[in-house]
Amino acid sequence: MVTPNQVTAAYKANLESMLDYTAKAFEGVEKLADLNMQVAKASFSESLDNTKKALSAKDAQELLSMQASLVQPLAQKMLNYSRYLYEIAANVQTELNKVNEKNFSSGTNSVETSLEGFSKDSQAFAESAASMVRTAVGSAYESVNKATKQAMDLVEGGLQTATTPKAAKK
Repeated sequence: MVTPNQVTAAYKANLESMLDYTAKAFEGVEKLADLNMQVAKASFSESLDNTKKALSAKDAQELLSMQASLVQPLAQKMLNYSRYLYEIAANVQTELNKVNEKNFSSGTNSVETSLEGFSKDSQAFAESAASMVRTAVGSAYESVNKATKQAMDLVEGGLQTATTPKAAKK
């Protein structure tokens, strides 16, 4: 039987979990905002410099050569931005996984404690149900972790492909 104290404890644990997730997500958003602000400032400054250089060009040939010289650094900057973006996403994912593992562990303990209490009342049914729930919870946790790892591997593979010299030249 579930007591009011157990309900209160479960509510408190869920609230703490939500706050942990929210805090980690906001840290990622803050890092992303900082990165974008740095990129915006640098882009504005470089754009201003390039405009001044373009206005001081003596002829069309000089202007074209100046434009051509800007392409490679721009590609490198975009590549660096992608790396930083991936780094932020990977760090946030890692932190969320830590929170998830912590919450899963405490949630599993809570479920097992509840099942043990239930099994005292109805031994035969509870053992079977407890086994099924443990298996289902473990399987769900493994599936979520596997899917998360596959997604991160896919993103990482795409980033590595994009950072090869051939991709950078394209």
